[in-house]
Amino acid sequence: MARRGRVELRRIEDRTSRQVRFSKRRAGLFKKAFELALLCDAEVALLVFSPAGKLYEYASTSIEGTYDRYQNFAESGTSLDQGDANISNDEDPSNIQSRLRKIAAWSLDNNADDSDASSLENLEKLLKDALKITESKKASAKQENGGSTSGENSNGPGGEGEGKA
Repeated sequence: MARRGRVELRRIEDRTSRQVRFSKRRAGLFKKAFELALLCDAEVALLVFSPAGKLYEYASTSIEGTYDRYQNFAESGTSLDQGDANISNDEDPSNIQSRLRKIAAWSLDNNADDSDASSLENLEKLLKDALKITESKKASAKQENGGSTSGENSNGPGGEGEGKA
């Protein structure tokens, strides 16, 4: 079978040919994203806008979750693989959503079966801190509402609807 050789990278002038090439390339890109997620257990999110402005998306988990994780990465300026489980003491401890996102990101990155004692201790500290904050907020909410707990969410952690692909 003969090789095709290199494709000269330049804008395709014919509109129909350009649309056909876009569709084929887009399909190949999405296939590669799917394969990367499946074979390497990577978290992949891919957004493509066509020349006409139509959105095409793929996510191995949820695009929102991956984007939030990206935002946390960009804000911290550190790698998610290196010490993201350590939360600095100067961070606002009342920001429970931020802390829970960091815990979720850590748990996605680190398999507990493969983790060393230090990593598991960091996770335990994060969870204990988050639990203390949650219990404190729950107690103050009960005092403000006269002890009523009818509005509590029984879904627990991870009760959100993820898994959009």
